[in-house]
Order: sequence, then C-alpha cells, then structure tokens
Amino acid sequence: MPKTKTNSFEADPVVVAGAGPAGLTAGYELARRSEHAIVLEAEAQVGGLAKTVVREGYRFDLGGHRFYTKSAEVERIWHRVLGDELMVRPRLSRIRWRGRFIDYPLRGGDVVRKVGALELARCAASYIAARRPRRREAETFEDWVTDRFGRRLFELFFRSYTEKVWGVPTSEIRAEWAAQRIRGLSLARAARTALGGDRRDVRSLIEEFQYPRLGPGQMWEEMASGIIGSGGEVRLGTPLEEITFDGGHVASVSAGGESIPTGAVISSLPLRALVGAVDPPPPGEVIAAARGLRYRDFLTVALVVEGQDPFPDNWIYVHDPEVGVGRIQNFRAWSEDMVPERGRSCLGLEYFCFEDDELWSAADAELIANGARELDRLGLVDESRIVRGHVVRVPKAYPIYDRDYADRVATIRRWLERIDGLQQVGRNGLHRYNNSDHSMLTALRAVENLCDGAGHDIWAVNAEGRYLEEERREQPYRRAPATPAMGRSPRSDVAAERPELAQEIA
Repeated sequence: MPKTKTNSFEADPVVVAGAGPAGLTAGYELARRSEHAIVLEAEAQVGGLAKTVVREGYRFDLGGHRFYTKSAEVERIWHRVLGDELMVRPRLSRIRWRGRFIDYPLRGGDVVRKVGALELARCAASYIAARRPRRREAETFEDWVTDRFGRRLFELFFRSYTEKVWGVPTSEIRAEWAAQRIRGLSLARAARTALGGDRRDVRSLIEEFQYPRLGPGQMWEEMASGIIGSGGEVRLGTPLEEITFDGGHVASVSAGGESIPTGAVISSLPLRALVGAVDPPPPGEVIAAARGLRYRDFLTVALVVEGQDPFPDNWIYVHDPEVGVGRIQNFRAWSEDMVPERGRSCLGLEYFCFEDDELWSAADAELIANGARELDRLGLVDESRIVRGHVVRVPKAYPIYDRDYADRVATIRRWLERIDGLQQVGRNGLHRYNNSDHSMLTALRAVENLCDGAGHDIWAVNAEGRYLEEERREQPYRRAPATPAMGRSPRSDVAAERPELAQEIA
C-alpha cells in the first residue's frame, strides 16, 4: 500500500480528475486535511454539469440544480462554503400534458379538472389490475412502473417523457433507474396528498429547497477558491491524459504536458474515458465493457424574453410528444439575481439527444429559432418576445441504464479493485445517476478511505434504490473488504492533530 504521508506538502500530491461536485469535494476535503491536492479539469470552468453559465450577464443552469439532501454532513459543507449566499426557495413545478398544465405535486381538484373523471377511473381500474401478485421481479423501467402504477398511467404519464429524455424505449431501460428516481412515490400516497392529506407523506416530493444566490456554479467556484486558499491547486483547461501504473500501483499522471508523480488518484472521469487513459492498458474484456457503456447528452437553449415572466414555475416538465423540448427552466424563479435586466426573463429549454444526432450538430441560430417556435406552440411565450438566445451543449450528461450496463460496470469494477491508489467517484465515475449530494458523499468516502483507511464501499452510496428526497436522515454505508484501492494506511494521528475534524468525521 502507498506510504502514509508524514509531511503532506513535501510528499507526492493527490491527483483529483474532474472539477465537478465530486472532484471539487474531494479536493476541498483533502485541502482541509492539509493534503496537497491537484484538481485537473478539462474545461475552462469548474462545476461540470452543475456549473452556472454566464452570457451577457444572464446566468443559467445546465438543468435545474436544487440543493436538497438527507445528509447533514453534506449540508454542513454547503453552509460552510456559501453561508448566507445559500437561499431557501419555494418549489413550484407543473407537468405539461395533452396541452394542459397539471400542478406537481398533485392537487385533487386540479387533477380532476384537467385529467377528467373518466380518465381517472380508467387509471384507477388499471392500477387495481396491476396489484395482482407478481410472478417475477421487474427488469425494465416499463415493467417497474406498470407493476406499481398500472399500464394506463404508464402510457399516459411515463412513457413519452422517459423516452424523450433517454432516446431509447422504456423496455430497454433497467428497473434500477426507476427504483432510484421514483421509488418513494406511490399512487396511493399521491392520491391521499391530492385529496388533501398530509403533503409530507409523499416522499419523493419537496416543496422548498436551497439554492445559491448566483446559481449552483457559485458553490463550486467558492469551493475551488477554498482549495487554492488552503494550498491546493485547481488546473483548468488541463485534462488528465494518462494514468501510469507500476506493478498494479498508481505511479504518475500526465496532464498539460507534465508528468505528476503520485500514489493516489481520485477520479470522476467517465468509466469509458478512464479505461482508455491508463498505461499499461487493462485486459481486453475491460476495454470492451468500457466501450459498451452509453451516455445521454443534452443541450440547453437559454432564451431572453422581453416582458414579465411568462410563468411562475421554477420548471415545467413537457410531456407533449409534438415538441422536442423536455423541460423548461425559469431562472428568475430560482433566483432574481440570475437575470440582470428588469422587464426581461430568461428561460432554459432542455433538449436530450446523442452527440451524433441532427439536433446536436444543428447551428446555434437554428436551435434558438426552434426553441422560440416551441415556446409559442406550447402557449407559453409569443415568438415575437424572444430577444436573443444562447446554446450550451453537454456531452455525457447522463449514464444510461441499458440492458447490459450492470454487467459492464461490474467487469470494470473488478479490474479497478485490483489497482492500488485509484478510486472512482461521482455520477459518471460510477456510471450511476447520482444527484450532486450523492456525488459529494462518494468523494468524502474516498478521502476517508485514502487518509484514514476507512474501508467504505463507495459503490454502495445511493445503491439501495432509495430516492434522494425519500427521507431526511442519513443512511449508513457498508464497509467494504480491504482492497488495494483503499490507498494509505489509517491515519492514527487525525484526532490528536485536528480534533475539530475528527469530531466532524464522526
């Protein structure tokens, strides 16, 4: 195992690959422990998918990023980093369905009025039929939802939006994704809430959340500043090019034309990219597994709108199949400071695609014009009110849970666990649809493994099919058997040297 450092800044640094929520959290925690961290980021800005883009003073998310967690540990970091800049915001969201806007969370009168009593009766009958004993466990998203909500609700509310987001049939998406994202919401709970029951009973729905005043990127920019202020480094425009192993140990990293000696790497790189960046190359079955992993890309079209906000929602889910947009953000509803000009608003239209799609390769002007037409078609904004627009493309935004993903990830994981000093964290690092708080937790556990010999199984974070908003209490994490990836020997002197850190870890 790599040696335990006696003087952190004289020994080799820890290299962190990627400056998204996971990578920055790892660098931040290492810096707080006086470990020399070098965070490498290919882009010119930190934050990854959770960054805030600024164009002509307008600030917008790449998707809406609420700050909500059941982990007090993560929430403490948020408040330590941003303090009063972290606001509490009300949630208002609706579903655009068959030309109607349905409140979400559901309200009884609104549902009956817009869905109709006859359609609700059909859904109820389908739901009752679905409650028959199951002969087998659901394997696909379609099976999972149909078993729990009924075929009618699946066809009305789940199929079109899910296939718009993922670009593949729901019969090809694994049940694990549904279990992660919507497990806490049952039809019975939703019905009780809609009819005036306790709204807190619907586990997967929250009515307020925290949000940085200047967008989520403010969190990650401040965290990067904290790393630098504590003696660490954040190198932008510097992608990790190669990780060199020596006899199964991490020996060095190449980035920006420099070879960096290191015995420890915490990587949030996509598994496909990581496997392609190591020397010597892994076995053929690992390379094949990595190449078979799939990702969903997306792009945001941010449109500046003349006049008052067209709707009060934070975001709207667009189920209508006649338009391509999947979700629409209203950034002023997240924070008024996201929009610099009075009398104007900024909407973010999200389109889910693949990098080889016609949509991905379309010219920005064409995408902006199409977004304006779709807003008009949806009855949200007259096309003439659009002042200008901006386009941001995001590759590998979402790991796809297809039929073979679990076997492929397992093959790569078995190889990773034989490597001394290399740990994967974050959404793409684990090929798991984590939210940012889960990604942060994987990074914290990786640092504890590295510095304290904690033995956490990082792959167990958010692996139990429990949704982010299911309940507000921390979940225990399994300890893993000792593997070379655990890194250094335990630091027995942590409590003696830094009692405040030892108390926080405990």
